Amino acid sequence: MKVVAACRRPGVSIAAVALANGLNANLLRRWVVTEEQAQRANAIDTVSASAARLEAPTRSFIPLQLEAPVIKGEQPITVELRRGTTVVKLAWPQSAAAECAAWLRELLR
Repeated sequence: MKVVAACRRPGVSIAAVALANGLNANLLRRWVVTEEQAQRANAIDTVSASAARLEAPTRSFIPLQLEAPVIKGEQPITVELRRGTTVVKLAWPQSAAAECAAWLRELLR
């Protein structure tokens, strides 16, 4: 819906969009919230489907223990992901915290 898309642009007032299109602002706000919830549900479904593919047993997978380089005296950022019986543990250097955050944002998108 074009009016909902217009409301989601940065700096745009829902009330102004509603007024310009002859709509009730409360109703338009409800449509925006419903659209955001639907997008979140789609994102969760996508992550769940991706995780389900990861859980499928494969005979070619070989688990490896990788040591992350850590700067002396620096505590790593530790991330542990669990899905069913699958566990993924990561140790990320604090000096690369921005890259870790970007990776997590992309993973959880």
